[in-house]
Amino acid sequence: MDVLIDVLVLGGAGVDTIVHVPELPLPYADSHMIRPGIETRAGQTGDFVALGLHRLGLRTHHLDMIGADPEGDLVRAFHRDQGIPLTEVRQPAGTKRAVNLVGPDGRRLSLYDATRGHDDDRLPPRTVKALAARSRHAHVSLTQPCAHALPVLREAGVTISTDLHDWDGRSAYHEPFALAADIVFLSTTALDDPERTLRDIAARGRASVVVGTAGAAGAYLLTGPDDALLHVPAATPPAPVVDSNGAGDAFAAGFLYAWLAGADASTCARHGVVAGAYACTVPSTRTEAIGRDALAAGVARQAAAEGGPPAVPGHVRIEG
Repeated sequence: MDVLIDVLVLGGAGVDTIVHVPELPLPYADSHMIRPGIETRAGQTGDFVALGLHRLGLRTHHLDMIGADPEGDLVRAFHRDQGIPLTEVRQPAGTKRAVNLVGPDGRRLSLYDATRGHDDDRLPPRTVKALAARSRHAHVSLTQPCAHALPVLREAGVTISTDLHDWDGRSAYHEPFALAADIVFLSTTALDDPERTLRDIAARGRASVVVGTAGAAGAYLLTGPDDALLHVPAATPPAPVVDSNGAGDAFAAGFLYAWLAGADASTCARHGVVAGAYACTVPSTRTEAIGRDALAAGVARQAAAEGGPPAVPGHVRIEG
């Protein structure tokens, strides 16, 4: 019998070069002296979601297109060292890469290499279908190959989540993801009217849950186009904030961990804000995610701070 996969993560594998800058936006100058230095490491959105889920004990599998290049070697080593199963499809254009400029306050500016992909890139439908048949859920990254995999996932019958990141609510590229997923995450950063966008996604698409993450302001949760918009306060980080990179991915992992255990949406969001706050305390040069014990303790503190009993005592139990 095939091993069950709790979450199949599609796309989002790649390499980041981390550059610490004295401030953002970076003033023009002939040169800047950079400390603590420049470092290249594996870890983009799909990698971080997979790591977050894996650290929380979920059986996680990652599928993406990866090149036969040094960046691809870093991605393969990351999954091998973390113990996360990886199915790779060869990417002739090379492994995805980006440069992240990180300011002293932890904010970042990401520069993505758009040459590492082609419009006709595809994840083989047969591979997607076979992995989906073993999976309880699929989390889909916002990449071209994943857009074409959405119908295959729907046909396979798995529930789907996606992260639209800093969507402006208008770009046509994001719409297939927004309308095909059962759970939609997005940042409110670029939205003129976050509530209107969340309600539009809920009204037009399949989503039973739409979550707008708002950084230090917490998150906003909608469970139907006519339901009340729920605000979930941000969690207090357990250490100084050093980098916001990966916070949204951590939020998604924490949310899905509770959701797959049958928790209600507000409890899932509480797990998300705690996991996201933890991610902000991890330097961008490291790849680390919150574990079950720390997440449970953080959720209990969050519930107490909000004046209510812990939503989920102890560990969330994952069936399967």
